[in-house]
Amino acid sequence: MVTLRFFLLSLLFLFSSCAKLGYLVEQGTGQVKLLTTAKENDEILKDVRFSKKHKEKIKKIQTYKAYFYKYWNKKETSIYSKTTILHDPAVTYLVISSDYNKIEARKECFPIMGCFPYLGFFKKSSAISYASDLKKKGIVTYTRPVYAYSTLGYFTDTILSSFFYFDDFELAELIFHELFHTVFFIKDEVELNENLANYFGKQMALEYFKDDTRLKNKIKEESLLNKAMSKELVTLARKLDVTLRSRNLKNLDEAKIFVDRFVSETIRPKIKTICTDFKVTDEKCYYLNKKWNQASLAAFMTYENKVDELLVLRNRISGDLKAFFHYIENEFNEFENAKEKDNFSKWLFGKNRSNHEKAHSLN
Repeated sequence: MVTLRFFLLSLLFLFSSCAKLGYLVEQGTGQVKLLTTAKENDEILKDVRFSKKHKEKIKKIQTYKAYFYKYWNKKETSIYSKTTILHDPAVTYLVISSDYNKIEARKECFPIMGCFPYLGFFKKSSAISYASDLKKKGIVTYTRPVYAYSTLGYFTDTILSSFFYFDDFELAELIFHELFHTVFFIKDEVELNENLANYFGKQMALEYFKDDTRLKNKIKEESLLNKAMSKELVTLARKLDVTLRSRNLKNLDEAKIFVDRFVSETIRPKIKTICTDFKVTDEKCYYLNKKWNQASLAAFMTYENKVDELLVLRNRISGDLKAFFHYIENEFNEFENAKEKDNFSKWLFGKNRSNHEKAHSLN
């Protein structure tokens, strides 16, 4: 209770003049609850009340964690040394919002922590209420459950029982993704951070399971499907964004009619074709069954918008995955010391694009 009171008082002191005080207090309370109800992994592994399946998941997470830090030659942190059993399948709910006349996540900013293209809520009812308030203001929203997240070092993250829903490959990819945030994270660049964590998390999982013949073909097929889908959806989202910005749409209802038509006539047929090409039925085609609007497309772009640029950059950098990571680290250090700079994403991709074009002009 002392910890909870201290945390809430700190929030009140830091954000007493901020209109988001109620949100911050609710989130602070939820985060502290996750920490105070967590149990040491060793304690859970010895407890007969916990299932064998859950214990096996905890052991695998411990193995993935050890592999991650050994791979990057980093000292292990206390992250994931405890487990929190949730009373809900999801740990939190994200609300992503976009203005009706564009495909761009609206940012929510906080002192110290920076800006984020979403708000997360531990209570589903709070997420629904917030999304409802935004809709009344003519803003498009998309709400989705979240099964894992990182506090980026503000707290010592615990294993969450929501992790247990993932299969072995998905779980490894998830853990590598979240742990990547602990070794590389850039303030106010959520899109780049998530794209990098997606890329390195996936590549590390592929490397970890490279000798598992049972998973090899399944993983390869799913990776190809997701790559094809990502490329198509990013292209279509960018096209829709340009069209929306160029039209003189007067309100949310008018924009909804236009976007719904674009989704039904352009996006869904493209998705269906890709799933059919990969022999995935309509019922099992996740992308086909998803609700697409300005906000959900903006959310997708947050995690996939830089994929093509990352792959192009990766192909230009010789060496293995570690060499690629060290290259990005060195570029960031150079960026930090630069006198004139905008953001690291533009620095990283713009610089390499210029070098690539320069090399071509010399040939």
